[in-house]
Amino acid sequence: MSKIKITETVLRDAHQSLIATRMKTEEFTDILPALDKIGFYSLECWGGATFDACLRYLDEDPWERLRIIKKACPNTKLQMLFRGQNMLGYRHYSDEIVDSFVKKSIDNGIDILRIFDALNDVRNLETAVNSANKYGGHVQAAISYTTGPAFDNDYFCSYAKELENIGAHSICVKDMAGLLTPYATYDLIKALKETVKIPVQLHSHYTSGLASMVHLKGIEAGVDIIDTAMSPLSMGTSHPATESMVAALKGTEYDTGLDLKALSEMTDFLMQKCSA
Repeated sequence: MSKIKITETVLRDAHQSLIATRMKTEEFTDILPALDKIGFYSLECWGGATFDACLRYLDEDPWERLRIIKKACPNTKLQMLFRGQNMLGYRHYSDEIVDSFVKKSIDNGIDILRIFDALNDVRNLETAVNSANKYGGHVQAAISYTTGPAFDNDYFCSYAKELENIGAHSICVKDMAGLLTPYATYDLIKALKETVKIPVQLHSHYTSGLASMVHLKGIEAGVDIIDTAMSPLSMGTSHPATESMVAALKGTEYDTGLDLKALSEMTDFLMQKCSA
């Protein structure tokens, strides 16, 4: 078993979940070099609602935000959330616009595109997946996790295989509503690892209070990467705390190798920002 990798979400999903994506670029610029040195698998820092929030509420250029992060974090892969044919908007866009947006995202610093469709309709992912592959990005195709009679492990494994077949480099189980339970996660991840040959990542929100346990059972089942958030912007509707997960895995076969002391210094910085 190789060490567990961590995607840090504090620059995007964490503050999107807790404070409506209102963190300004200037509020986290000083911490970027320290984040870059930690050794995260990736920094999820763009996409989702960041584009909308920068333009609508923060009076910022979202492209400039991305370039600032890229310049300050040359050693860590930058990751974005991409809503398939919706891109970063709330309706479908034409194929040529999707293609151009993917290209510009990669040109301006994005390494990994987590591409998903809320309905798990592969047709809404194909253009973005093809474009990301064409321009040299890492395609992480996501399964939107939900529950119901039709949504069993066979359904999710079949969809994961479709995603692998259209060109995904990795799969993400995207539990945006916090619906996963620990033992259901174990069974799902185990089934996915037996179905696809590419890495599997786990993304679960803390809304139901189960996400840390969900992550732990996912790790035991063979998941490769987990999403976490630095503790000042974790839990609630966000993600498990990075420091807690690193501490829980320390000294085990799943040890992340990340430095808790270095993480605690960033925690102090973020606490000051959150209390300001």
